[in-house]
Amino acid sequence: MEPLLNADLHCHSVVSDGTLTPEALAARAKANGVQLWALTDHDEIGGQERAMAAAKAEGMKYLTGVEISITFAGKTVHIVGLGFDHKNDALVQGLRNTRGGRGERAKEMSEGLAKVGIMGAYEGSLKYVGNPELISRTHFARFLVETGVCKDTSEVFRKYLTENKPGFVPHRWASLENAVKWITGAGGIAVIAHPARYGFTANEEFALFTEFKNHGGRGVEVVTGSHSSADALQYADTALEFELAASRGSDFHSPEESHTDLGTLPWLPGQLTPVWELLSDRIQ
Repeated sequence: MEPLLNADLHCHSVVSDGTLTPEALAARAKANGVQLWALTDHDEIGGQERAMAAAKAEGMKYLTGVEISITFAGKTVHIVGLGFDHKNDALVQGLRNTRGGRGERAKEMSEGLAKVGIMGAYEGSLKYVGNPELISRTHFARFLVETGVCKDTSEVFRKYLTENKPGFVPHRWASLENAVKWITGAGGIAVIAHPARYGFTANEEFALFTEFKNHGGRGVEVVTGSHSSADALQYADTALEFELAASRGSDFHSPEESHTDLGTLPWLPGQLTPVWELLSDRIQ
């Protein structure tokens, strides 16, 4: 398969913190020219059967996907898994354990917001949640926009939901080793998502990529919705340095909120190995 394939291997549905169903995402991806698609909900593979069926109905090739939250150097980092067996027991159980902390964290976030006069945030946010196990900051942000506290979700994050703000509660996620192990143990490939977003120092980033590779990680998102063209060039070099395959995904969540629509990304730089070349036998 050629590098100039319109692959979108990173997006979210109502099963996690997106606003569209897997079926609506598949239709939108197809309409935008996507040839190979993956649904990568946060810490959840409950939408995979629907996504597979929807991709098939649209005549689109499909890879199973997930985005696992991990903690590295005190920050939350996301690891995308692609092309795995979505019924693998260790993966299913590992993700269930990772999701378990979100409900308690959400209640603590609501308590923090109540102290600054924003009442009922937990209950209010629940109506945006397709899956209560996966309540997240994004759902709180939508509630605060709808109730007029802020004009958009980025303002909510800036004022209330980032470190040292009233609604911020850190969550201890899976380890890097476990996330990579669950994905590879289920026959898939682990990919570091949107690396430019983390704000690591050069030493921290080198440590992340080194440890990731040591645990069996094989890919990095080079072209993604939050990356500038300079970021894409930087991480193309990183992919070559660490001998990692390159992935491409919009990280689309919602027509109202996402900067980059499904299937509208720049192409991968030509000197890279596309991750889908390593997964040709897993494409459905």
